[in-house]
Amino acid sequence: MSGLQSLKKKRRIQLILALMGFLISATVLIGFALKDGINLFRSPTQVIDNPPKDNEIFRLGGLVKEGSIIRSEGTEISFIVHDGAHEVPVVFNGILPDLFSEEEGMVGTGQLKNDVFVATEILAKHDETYMPQEVVDALKEQGVYQGQ
Repeated sequence: MSGLQSLKKKRRIQLILALMGFLISATVLIGFALKDGINLFRSPTQVIDNPPKDNEIFRLGGLVKEGSIIRSEGTEISFIVHDGAHEVPVVFNGILPDLFSEEEGMVGTGQLKNDVFVATEILAKHDETYMPQEVVDALKEQGVYQGQ
């Protein structure tokens, strides 16, 4: 009788260990799958204080500095994004949203190369009163947000 109980106990332990191994494997695989899909948001101050790793894709948000928009031949545009404390130069090759303008909020996706943010996508405000919440939070943190 004791041999049968020890066999049951052994099977339970094996089953529990197999399930734990499966859960750990699934968690690791999900983590690797999501790693490339997660783009962290950073303000210019966060980019300057803690530069991203090489080839790290992230989202940069802030206000477009007045007088900084330079349109080159073709579709290349450069401008400066600031949060009141620090500035980061941005280069974008493409068509900007219609509502993109100076001293308005924007969020761009891309990577930092030679201290210049090379954007692959630019998002601007939706209407005259909208500003992305991440930008509002970053500007409030710097003490320069003057909205409601």
